Amino acid sequence: MDKVNLSIAIIPMSHQFGWSSSVAGLVQSSFFWGYALSQLPGGWLSKIFGGRIVLQFGVLTWSLATALVPVVAGFMPGLVFSRILVGIGEGVSPSAATDLIARLIPLEERSRAVSFVFGGLSVGSVLGLLLAPPLIESFGWESVFYMFGLFGIMWFLGFQFVAEDQPSINSGSLSRSQSNPKAKSWETSMEEFGGSLNVPWKSFFQSKAVWAMIYAHFCGSWGHYCCLSWLPTYFSEELDLNLTEAAWVSVLPPLASVVVTSFASQFADNLISNGVDTTVVRKICQTIAFLSPAACMILSSVDLGLPPWEVVTILTAGLALSSFALSGLYCTHQDISPEYASILLGITNTVGAVPGIVGVALTGFLLDSTHSWSMSLFAPSIFFYLTGTIVWLAFASSKPQTFKKID
Repeated sequence: MDKVNLSIAIIPMSHQFGWSSSVAGLVQSSFFWGYALSQLPGGWLSKIFGGRIVLQFGVLTWSLATALVPVVAGFMPGLVFSRILVGIGEGVSPSAATDLIARLIPLEERSRAVSFVFGGLSVGSVLGLLLAPPLIESFGWESVFYMFGLFGIMWFLGFQFVAEDQPSINSGSLSRSQSNPKAKSWETSMEEFGGSLNVPWKSFFQSKAVWAMIYAHFCGSWGHYCCLSWLPTYFSEELDLNLTEAAWVSVLPPLASVVVTSFASQFADNLISNGVDTTVVRKICQTIAFLSPAACMILSSVDLGLPPWEVVTILTAGLALSSFALSGLYCTHQDISPEYASILLGITNTVGAVPGIVGVALTGFLLDSTHSWSMSLFAPSIFFYLTGTIVWLAFASSKPQTFKKID
């Protein structure tokens, strides 16, 4: 919800403050500065203290920063800083969730677990896009940030009463304290802190599979973040929809993603349970996740004289099918190393945040320069989807790897 709120509120905010597309792109991209900076620290801290603690810290940080936006909106440095804080809070959270999943969920259930947890992104996008327009029209754009920030604070308070189940797997590579983060003492965490200073970074970057994950994450994020930030404006300006109509139409891709995610995860887990090689399953799912939006963006960018509802349908289908990535790329971190899953996601998500910084801002700049949505939004995404598919098919692997410190 807190990722999409600005993509809707940016329209009335731009009108009120007189922002150009370039400035609006800068404001939206500032979230990803914090998001990129916090990925590796989030993975590292999750390994040391456990994902539960880091997740709580992340949610509280980004929720407070979200509620701060209306206070500082008229002061650009303050607005940018508040969005950086939102990015930092959200940046540590994927690694924290990945740490919990890697420790508690067996391989044959992993696709469903990852899809269920990260599928919350799509559910939140739907709710955020549905709630934002009526809130803005009734109480002003400021109300969106106050309300959504309050939701996160309420989650933080409620999570204090949630008990953590015992691990359902017994991983030989994990110590007892690692497999049950809640049971860690401060002394144990400090001992792990010292050991985690010796993370086998060099070994990670000598793996072709890790490099495939890094590039695939970059490519998928380019299309996802640029569309997340700019599709409401595209629907409003290019398809001549008003704010409410643009928001309602923007709901369709994440709403369809909820359906696709549940199907894709069951599809992947069934294949693995029936003996299909895990690497093959991950490659199939990720290929669908890349080629589907690429094909639909090509159709949308070519001037075929299609009516708006057909363009919306095509984009919705492509972006929904990109959710197959939750059963592809997003499972490989746990597949190849449960012990270092949170750190590996921190690595790939750091690179994956770069398109949010560069791509979102670049889209606004290209839009001001070319006045073409095809050149500014769709063409770069298509390029990365296609090259990402090639790299993934050539080098991706889900074979468990032992990463050792290399002198």
